[in-house]
Amino acid sequence: MLTKIKEIAENIAPRLIDIRRHIHAHPELSGQEYQTAVYVAGILSSCGLHVRESVGKTGVIGELEGKGIDQRILAIRTDMDALPIQEQTKLEYASRHPGIMHACGHDIHTTLGLGTAMILSQLPETLPGNIRFLFQPAEEIAQGASWMVQDGAMQDVSGVFGVHVFPSIPARSIGIRYGVLTAAADDLEIFIEGESGHGARPHEAIDAIWIAAQVITTLQQAISRTQNPLRPLVLTIGQITGGRAPNVIASQVRLAGTVRSLHPETHANLPEWIEKIVAHICHTYGAKYQVNYRRGIPSVQNDQDLTKITEEAAREAWGSEYVQILTEPSLGAEDFSIYLQHAPGTMFRLGVGRLDQRNHPLHHPQFEVDESSIITGVVTLAYSAYKYWLG
Repeated sequence: MLTKIKEIAENIAPRLIDIRRHIHAHPELSGQEYQTAVYVAGILSSCGLHVRESVGKTGVIGELEGKGIDQRILAIRTDMDALPIQEQTKLEYASRHPGIMHACGHDIHTTLGLGTAMILSQLPETLPGNIRFLFQPAEEIAQGASWMVQDGAMQDVSGVFGVHVFPSIPARSIGIRYGVLTAAADDLEIFIEGESGHGARPHEAIDAIWIAAQVITTLQQAISRTQNPLRPLVLTIGQITGGRAPNVIASQVRLAGTVRSLHPETHANLPEWIEKIVAHICHTYGAKYQVNYRRGIPSVQNDQDLTKITEEAAREAWGSEYVQILTEPSLGAEDFSIYLQHAPGTMFRLGVGRLDQRNHPLHHPQFEVDESSIITGVVTLAYSAYKYWLG
């Protein structure tokens, strides 16, 4: 079966590169993937899959029915949205939409989902069970997976595979991680209310900007002295809003940021821990406050058995020298974790790094990939899906 999968993959390789470049040139933001969805649906239909559109708002599902007696449904999830970034790659197929770019590799992910469907649709007689291809919108705003689930994407699914490109791993290689792959990601918003006054007489006012600075500094210092250093925690304030004039003491400040953690106990205690620090500082200097802590998406916890299937598939397909066992998780986030609340699953890292030049990180305006990775990804996904029913 592996030989046949590889043969089909090589035959469709030029088509997959064309698909990837078309998607890359026409990126769409989260929740606005209308043309991408139409494009995806058209390819799936041409492969004979039963297609559902407008799933999870702009998502697409393709159903491939196997001819075996196993009635389980295996899901393969890929995402389609781009980022609000101005592309600077100067590629011939660079984004044609100003200020929007596939800087996180979702153009590759979508191509991998389509390529896997193209391969397996040619092998239905040998497919023991059914496969549901999930083309998800809005991963970048961590909402698309929930939208898809609400529209029944995970109904009767018994397992799910996912993939994400990784520029720090060279192309033609696969990264495998057992257990925790990504962090839980929560949103933090803090309002601080003081009293306005003249910039020359700070003692007559309550300076919300200065108090906000104390809050930011204390939160960062407290991580190193009150949190277990063996349980990673990152708190980043990415937005500060406040003040009306340079000579007027600000009465209000809004702080907004993200909180990333790996350990369940740390994650559970974060809202109370943050509010205690904010309350102490504000009370000390006479300010009022409000902390809005919103639970975001949980961490991706790769299932042991499905991860082993992917590892074995990659080793058989490419050789052990092209398989890396990742020893550390990422503090990045992935709403693939939402699917794992409904069925066991695993996500692997697809190496897209190039050996001959600098590899820019994800979300960089010059991010680019080695397109030879596409074949590595589709073969690994297709063969993992086939092996799923053999375990």
